[in-house]
Amino acid sequence: MAERIHIKSPGEVAKMQKAGAVTAEILMEIGAEVQAGRTTREIDDIAREIFKKHKVGNSFYQYRGFPGQLCISINEEVVHGSGGPRRIQNGDIVSLDVGAIVDGWHGDNAMTVPVGMVDPEKLRLLAVTEESLFRAIELVRPGALLADVCAAVEGFVRPRGYTVVRDFVGHGIGRHLHEEPQVPNYRPPLQASAPEKGHGAGYRTDGERRQAFSQDSG
Repeated sequence: MAERIHIKSPGEVAKMQKAGAVTAEILMEIGAEVQAGRTTREIDDIAREIFKKHKVGNSFYQYRGFPGQLCISINEEVVHGSGGPRRIQNGDIVSLDVGAIVDGWHGDNAMTVPVGMVDPEKLRLLAVTEESLFRAIELVRPGALLADVCAAVEGFVRPRGYTVVRDFVGHGIGRHLHEEPQVPNYRPPLQASAPEKGHGAGYRTDGERRQAFSQDSG
């Protein structure tokens, strides 16, 4: 039996918005520290101090045994990487995924940081995946089908030579880091409706914009 989707009240949505805003601020501060020559472990150590400064909880640290302060992945790595000895190089694209707990509510934001002189094809990948996110967001409205929102991502990237990774999907969020519904970057089999006007369900699309996709070799 599928888990129930918790529809948030307007007051709960406001608390989620606060958590999301704080998480975004933390993410931007960490992103500013991504530099060629630093290791991913050094970035993780910096993230620990930034979380302390903001005096909020960390959604990821020790979640199901995860050892890092954030998920950090470089180039070909697909989501959920943790800090280690790998050194960031000029031309890399570095994915950062941060989760913070603010007054009992989770925020979960991600972005990809280009480092130095980045290959034009990598920049094109970033641009296409970012635009696919905006295309999906445009469809989020009362009465819309979640399936249509999900399908918008693949529908935009595939004609441009990319395909989505199907092994990882986005998810609902709220008092728990992972809540229903699942939010893939392709059309799911069930035609679930979006929340009614005046209510909300927190969604997070699949991991990093960059890591949610791989170039189609066909």
